[in-house]
Order: sequence, then structure tokens, then C-alpha cells
Amino acid sequence: MANELSDEKKPKKLRGIPSSVGINLRVPPPVFLGLVLDEYTLPRERLERFEDAAEGNGPSDPDIVTWDQNSIFVRSRRILFYSGEFHPFRLPVPSLWLDIFQKIRALGYSGVSFYADWALLEGQQGNFTAEGIFDFEPFFAAASQSGLYLLARPGPYINAEVSGGGFPGWLQGTKAVLRTPDFVKYTNNYVQNIGSIIARAQITNGGPVILVQPENEYSQATNDTLFPNREYFAEVENQLRSAGIVVPFISNDASPYGYFAPGNGTLGAADIYGHDAYPLGFDCSNPTTWPQGLLPTNFRSLHLQQSPSTPYSLVEFQGGAFDPWGGPGFAKCTTLLNEQFERVFYKNDFSFGVTIFNIYMTYGGTNWGNLGHPRGYTSYDYGAVIAEDRTVAREKYSEAKLEANFLMATPAYLTAVPMNGSNGSYVNTDLIATTPLISNLTGFYVVRHAYYNRTESTNYRLIVPTSKGSISIPQLSSTLTLNGRDSKIHVTDYDVGGVHMLYSSAEILTCRELHPRSLFPEQDVASFLTANAASVVEGSAVDTQAQRGVLIINWSVTPSRKVVEIGSDLVVYLLDFPNSSPVLNFTDPSNTAVILKAGYLLRTASVDGQMLSLTGDINETTTIETIGVPPTVSALSFNGQMLDTTRTSYGVLTGSITFNNPTFSLPTLNDLTWRYIDSLPEIQLNYDDSLWTNATLASTGNPRNLSTPTSLYGSDYGYYTGNLLFRGRFVATGTESTLMLRLLGGLAFGYSVWLNQTLLGSWPGISIDQDYNQTLSLPSLTAGQLGILTVLQDQMGFDEDGKVGTDQMKIPRGILAYSLSGRKASDVAWKITGNLGGESYVDKTRGPLNEGGLYAERQGFHLPHPPSSDWSVGKPTEGIATAGVRFYTTTLDLNLPDGYDVPLSFQFTNSTSNGSAVSNYRAQLYVNGYQFGKYVNNIGPQTSYPVPEGILDHHGTNYIAVSLWALDANGAKLENLQLISTATIQTGYGTIGLSPMPSYEPRPGAY
Repeated sequence: MANELSDEKKPKKLRGIPSSVGINLRVPPPVFLGLVLDEYTLPRERLERFEDAAEGNGPSDPDIVTWDQNSIFVRSRRILFYSGEFHPFRLPVPSLWLDIFQKIRALGYSGVSFYADWALLEGQQGNFTAEGIFDFEPFFAAASQSGLYLLARPGPYINAEVSGGGFPGWLQGTKAVLRTPDFVKYTNNYVQNIGSIIARAQITNGGPVILVQPENEYSQATNDTLFPNREYFAEVENQLRSAGIVVPFISNDASPYGYFAPGNGTLGAADIYGHDAYPLGFDCSNPTTWPQGLLPTNFRSLHLQQSPSTPYSLVEFQGGAFDPWGGPGFAKCTTLLNEQFERVFYKNDFSFGVTIFNIYMTYGGTNWGNLGHPRGYTSYDYGAVIAEDRTVAREKYSEAKLEANFLMATPAYLTAVPMNGSNGSYVNTDLIATTPLISNLTGFYVVRHAYYNRTESTNYRLIVPTSKGSISIPQLSSTLTLNGRDSKIHVTDYDVGGVHMLYSSAEILTCRELHPRSLFPEQDVASFLTANAASVVEGSAVDTQAQRGVLIINWSVTPSRKVVEIGSDLVVYLLDFPNSSPVLNFTDPSNTAVILKAGYLLRTASVDGQMLSLTGDINETTTIETIGVPPTVSALSFNGQMLDTTRTSYGVLTGSITFNNPTFSLPTLNDLTWRYIDSLPEIQLNYDDSLWTNATLASTGNPRNLSTPTSLYGSDYGYYTGNLLFRGRFVATGTESTLMLRLLGGLAFGYSVWLNQTLLGSWPGISIDQDYNQTLSLPSLTAGQLGILTVLQDQMGFDEDGKVGTDQMKIPRGILAYSLSGRKASDVAWKITGNLGGESYVDKTRGPLNEGGLYAERQGFHLPHPPSSDWSVGKPTEGIATAGVRFYTTTLDLNLPDGYDVPLSFQFTNSTSNGSAVSNYRAQLYVNGYQFGKYVNNIGPQTSYPVPEGILDHHGTNYIAVSLWALDANGAKLENLQLISTATIQTGYGTIGLSPMPSYEPRPGAY
């Protein structure tokens, strides 16, 4: 790949460049949405796989998936594994998993990569459970139904911005250094169970899993740690093989270090080497700034050094960014990692010949129920192409579709060999860098600005070798133009269903051998080796010339489409993507290609005789065009509705589907009847804490040595999630005047401290501190008086464990140190509590992390049908007048129209105290028992909390609860809380089933 220009060679700004042919006018958003299921689509193969498994030919044939230096093969056919990352645990509605898969398939992708989160599956040591919302079978079934292959990534370490990087909290008490050979014994139960689940879903057993990744980002360690520890990595692989995994292992290095690349019989080597890359990082504060020097240029050379015998694999490439507490918000991440980023950085990856390409994230989802790590908040939108609310309106979704469709329609790319390029090669200016890839006859020329973050346009000519000799392109006009922050792929000697295209300066969207054959370049100029004449059948401003057996088509970019017929064999569609329209959408449901112009989203297509049946979504009245279908098709239906159709002179069948804008209203939350209860009775003098856990452990299994007489680490007593509470008793001497406390809860945590019923003070938290100590003044105490300290702490999740040897995941949560003036530390006797049952958590349906230690949570009042009839009436917008915790609940009736997808969000309004200072409070949102929002008013940035249908019942009664923790002495209130819709989409998806939501029952032993 070309190197960056030195400072003295950086281009000067170009001003006043007029529009001309060759300008890439891909302006947001593109023309129409859709789906491309191309020649790599799977329905027929899926049937073959089930037949093989039924005949007993599955596990005995692990060579169904093989590979060479160019790509993987499935059943001896080359596959471009173009994948999107999607975690089922971040969307706890199994009936919506197919929705996400269909939207990923609509991008033209062939696969999905997913993690399994150990912490959610073995929250109690020795008790593995994967049922209900944690069941993988519906996930695998939805992948197969969508025609997508899967890359399974079970860890056991996953990172993934989840609590502990996927490690369950009980590992905090283990002595073994995490991710070393001594640690493996703790993973046996998990790996045997999750490995067996994945093994049953392998392609050898009729399922969609074709690759498995052991471990994750095992790429760095402390100086005193043996690294890389090949024995450890080999043991992880052996565990998975013993569980039945036979498909190839692929590694995922955190950077291209070459660890565990195959070759030379290295212990622990993976079958296929892969690595991560997040070139623009995770700071979205300056979303329009691309710093110099961040575009990778050496991935090809590193690949040839490290793993030349395997396909070049980017197992995670940046599709967005996570955002920290107090961060700029995901809207800015979406801008930073936008469609321009995709055009420049993804095509740069293509110039290295990547054929296993996974974009992290493609759908991010939600860190519901405390599952996230302390460096992130509830939303895991990630700025991905599919938004957290499952909408696909971002322009980057459109761009991702364009790029994937081209590669999936271009088999020659799979064997193309990347060559050396440089600034000025193959062009007439040093301001452009070009990298060629050559596959037999076909050439691919990836062009970008030499200064990759250049925002000005550059004019250039392309001079490339072809089967007709060297050609300077364009031939019928003066220059091509590359817009700022853009990249293009020009092709030469490209096969279009048997027709030889000599070159195209226009980027190809897709081409299929249809009836007749069709090609869809975007704009500019194309040349074909043919004696046939060209006829413009739609549009204008198209110039065609024949020169020595070469037909040249040149056109001006205009908003209107142009269609050119070449003889009777080829139809060329020349497309521009004007600003006023959504995304491109095409489909091919089987080995018979079908290409359609459709609406917001096209989900499925099937042909039965003369009928083409489609299902999909629209958000406006939409014309559907059957651009390429079998010649027998003469009728069209959409979501079961027959369409009136007409046919153009060149064979395109068209019909219109009407968008019927529904009428509905959403309840005003502040108008509902809310009831509340005190959720901090622990500060009352008569509170009974006899059922609390005595904090009497004089030692800890945690590597951090104690600095208190007994352990006050939550994990030592089985409390791994949500709020922690401590009560410390002492008998006063009358000399106590101050209390020093140091607590650790993770970034952005907070705490409040009371002596008896008097607030001593709070730490409201800031985004950059994970622990905090302060000395608090005490009110006067008399000798012999009982003093009870109550400490309420927010636990923000466990740290990840990316660097081996740090055991960072084991950094404890709780009280690290305390000092009561004039007294010995041992004079205070402590008790601790968290979620009811601790490690033996009560709610098996919603999992081990959903509940924390608040009184209302321990009682189960956040569940449907709480016993609230005799509670006080009051709203969270009226709030609480003093420091403390109040728990509010209400019912919310919804009756949204059938046949529509209406994503809903709960919207908090950031509030201040006395009109100026920020009010310090924390709120948690519960929807039908699922905790779906942690709002921190003084830190942010999140104020809007999407809740998917299936957690919300769109056609019935919902139970909503809000905990309000006021950290200031003058209390707090919600400024406002609203329920809003973010889209109204007419859909053919079908019924969305409710996730299991067992109701409140009195809990034995609750306190």
C-alpha cells in the first residue's frame, strides 16, 4: 500500500473545482433500500447440510470448511466471509434476532460473528444455564433462516466492553492468574457446555457455524508473566476440540503481532490467523478530525511475514466506537466513523486482499441489566450501521451495502493478489495513491488521496494495463475526480456474465447473470469489448462510442437514472445516489438471482411460477421494480398484498406499495398514576439487618491485600453486580469526630454515607475516577450511644482483563479503607448486602446481573405486579426532598398498530438544582422486570434509553419502575421522563413474541 506523503509533499488546498464527469457524487443518503443475497447465499446448501447430518455424514467430515492462502472454502466453493458483529445477549428478545440477521443479510454480508458472555451463563460457579433469553438455539435457527454463516467466539475471555470482559464475578476470589494454565480448570464447566452448544450448530451438523475463535485478543502481558504462553492457548483449543468443535480455529490478535499464526508446528497455533484494527480509536470528541498517520499501510506486508498460507483476516475491524461515561455521545461516534470512514478505511482493507472481514459492531444493542463494563454506559449503540433501536436510516448502512455488494458479486476478488503501489503510481499526480490487485486477467485499482484525510477534491487520470494495452482513463473526457475523504475501486478486464468489460472508472454496485444480464455501475465511464451496439432506453446525457472493437459509455452524473442496453445480452444501469432518498436494496433468495429496487428494507423474496413474493418494510409509499427476475415472473406481491404492475419496454416489472401512516398515541408518563416506597429503609434505627451477611472474613481470595480488619469487598461475599450496601456498628465513646472512607466501584461510581439517619456526605462521581476517599465530619455522639454507619455504593461492573498478568478484572468493589477518629478500625462491626442471594441469584429468567442490592430490588418490586396498592402516591418528577432512595412504579398500557415497527425510548431530561448547579442523582429504569437504563444526571451523556418490543409489550400492560437515588441533602427529582417513538415503519416482519417476564411473588428470606 502507498505510504503517507511527507509533510513537504502534502497537497495544497484546491479551490473552485467545477463539477465534471467522474466526480463521485455519493451524497447522503442513497436511492433505495434493499437486500442482496448473491451467489454465496445459503438456502440450498443449508438443506444439503441437514441431509448430510441426517445421514450421519456430519461430524465425520470436518473438511467441509477448508482454506488456502486466498480464502476459505465451504464445500469446495470459495467464500468471502463478509461479516457483521452482533451479540444476542445485548438484545434479550429472541424473536427479534431474525430481524437483525435479515438487516445484516440486507447489507449483502455473508456472515455474523458473535460472542458468548460467560458471566451471564455461569453466574453461579458450577451452574451453567443457557435457557430463555440466553438460549442459543433460536439464534442459530435465525442465522440459518437468514442464510448467514456464523463465526462463534466463546472466549472464555471476550473483552467486548462487558463486565469483567466476560469473566464471572466469582473469579475475583480465585488465586490463579487469569488467562494462564493454572486458570484453565475454572473454565472447564463453561467451555464444555458452550463448546457442546456450538458444536451442535456447526456446519458439519447442519448448522451455520463455520469458524470458531478460541480466546480473544491474547496479545499483551506484564513483564513478569510468561507470554505468549503456548501451553495456555493450546489448552483453550483442546477444551473446545474435546467439546466437539471440528471446524477451523481462527485467532484474533489485538494488533498484527503474529501470535499463534500457523506454521512450523507451533504449540497452540490456530488454523487461520487474524487480528483486530481500530485505526481511529475510541475518542469521538472531535468527530470531524482524522489525525495524520492512522491509515494502516503495512497490513499486507505483515500478513506475508506472519501467515502467508492463510487468508488475510480482519476478525474485528472498526465499525464504530464505544463511548465512556461523560463522553461525547454516540451521535458523534456515528459522525467520526461515518460513510466517509467506510469508503476510505474499508477499501484500504480491500487493497490488502482481506477475505475474512468482520465489522465490529454492526448492531451494538444495549448493556441492559448491569452487563456492561465501567468504561461504558447502558447504550451500546456503538455508532454502528444498525442503530440501537434497530433502525437502518444511517447513511453508513447504505455505504456498507454498496461495498459489500460489489465484493460479493466479484469472484475474481477472492484470488486477487495485492501488488505494490505508491503515491503517483497508475495516475498522473502524486496527490493520489493507488494499490493494484490482480486476479488472472482482472485488475482492481484502489485509489485514495495520498494524504488520506484530505477534504479537498483531486482531479486525476488513471493509466493502467489492460488486455488491449495500456489505457489512459477517461477516454472521452479530461479527468476523473476523487472527492475529499473518498476512495474508489476501478476495474479492468472485468467479466460481466460472459461479456468482457475492458474497464470501468465507475464503481460497480453489483452484477448478476439474469434474464437479461445486468450490471450496475455507479457513475462515470465504462468500456466493453463487444461488437454490439448500445441503446439508451432510459435517461439522457449518455454518450456511446465504438472504437476499434471497444464500446465506450460515458455519462454525466445527474439525479435521474440511466439505462443502456448492449445488444440483447446486457443491460447497464447507471445510478447516482441523490440526497433525498434512503438506501439501496436488492435481493437474491436462491441460486436464481433476483434484483429489485425496493423501499426501506427488503427481507425475503421467493419465486413460485409466475409469482414473486416479497416481504419487507417501508416508511413511505414505495415503487418496487423487478430489475432482474426470472422471465416467468409476471406477478408481484409485497407482505402478502398483490400489487398492480406494469412492465417497461425493457422488461422491468413495477408496482407500488402504499404506506398507510397509522394513528396512535403514546401515554404521557407524568400523567400516569405512580406509587412509591422508601427503598433505603436501612438508615432507619429500627431496621432489621439480621439476615444480612456478616463481613467477618479476615482474609480475601482477591490479590489485593486487605487494609481493613475484615474484608469489605463485595465479591468476597458473592455480590457481583449493582448496588452494594454496608452497615457498620460501633458503640460511641463521645470522642468520634470524623470518618475517613475510601471506596472503589469503577469509573463514574458514586456513594452516600449516613450515620444513623444523618447524611454525612456523598461522592457523586466523575467519569475518570474509579475510587475516591474523603473525610466526613460526624455529628456529636454521646458515650454509649449506638452508631450505625450506612454506606450505599454504586457498582459499575468489573474491569476488563486485556493485559495478562494484571488480573485487572479482580480489582475489588467495596470499601478499601476506613478510619473512625479516636477508634481502632476493629471497633466497627460490618455487614454487607447486594442482590438477594448473591451468587445464588434469585431471578434465573433475567440472569445473574440484572438485580442489584437496593431494597426494592431485593424484594422483587421491580417485577410485574408488585404489591404497590397501598404505597404512597407520587411521581418521580416530584422527587424526594432529602438524600435517600425512592422507588416508583406504574403501569403503562400500549396499543400500537399491528403490522408496524415502532421503536420506543424512555427519555430523561437532564436537570439542575436551583437553576444552576447540576443535581446529583442516579436513576435506574426497569421495564417488566428488566433493568434497561442506568441514568447518572451529573455525568451523562445518555438521556435516551431505547427498549425493544418484546421487553415492552406493544399490545398490553407494562410495568415500569424507576429508582431515584438523591445524593444531595436537598434531594432530587426527575426533570421529566417521556416515552417517545423514534420511527414508524410498516413491516412484514410478523409478530414479535414477548421475552419471559415472570411476575412478582413474595421472596422467601427477602430483607
